[in-house]
Amino acid sequence: MDRVARIQADWRRERPDVDITPQGVIGRLHRLADRLTEELCLVYGRYGLGEGEFDVLCALRRAGEPYERAPGELAAHTMVTTGAMTKRIDRLERAGFVTRRRSGDDQRGRIVALTGPGRELIDRAFTDHMRNERRLLDLLTHTEAEQPLPCQASMPWSWTG
Repeated sequence: MDRVARIQADWRRERPDVDITPQGVIGRLHRLADRLTEELCLVYGRYGLGEGEFDVLCALRRAGEPYERAPGELAAHTMVTTGAMTKRIDRLERAGFVTRRRSGDDQRGRIVALTGPGRELIDRAFTDHMRNERRLLDLLTHTEAEQPLPCQASMPWSWTG
């Protein structure tokens, strides 16, 4: 019996009037997501990055040359608030991985650009990240890995943002 099953057993005893079936699925998905994040963050940490910094560097690298985006665009690409993005950019700028400059089009706007060391770092980190994701995916059989999520098409919210 896993932790979620023990919690459900307690709730069945204490609140037999409530359907706790969803807790089994959601609870296990939540635990799996936490465990997956831990495994992914191990690689980020090897490069001195947190998950957020890794995401920012990836968003800049994916932009293609000249590897730059506006902060608001970065926030949209990484699904965080502009306030959280500012903190990430500050840390990356202090580390020398990005620079900020005024936008040529709008002097009030800013542009964040990947530096040479930032590009070298994210290229190494992303390669290692993909190896790590391959390692994790290889824990599944080919058939399991190819199966779509059964609920994906029926969810009322977007999985892809």
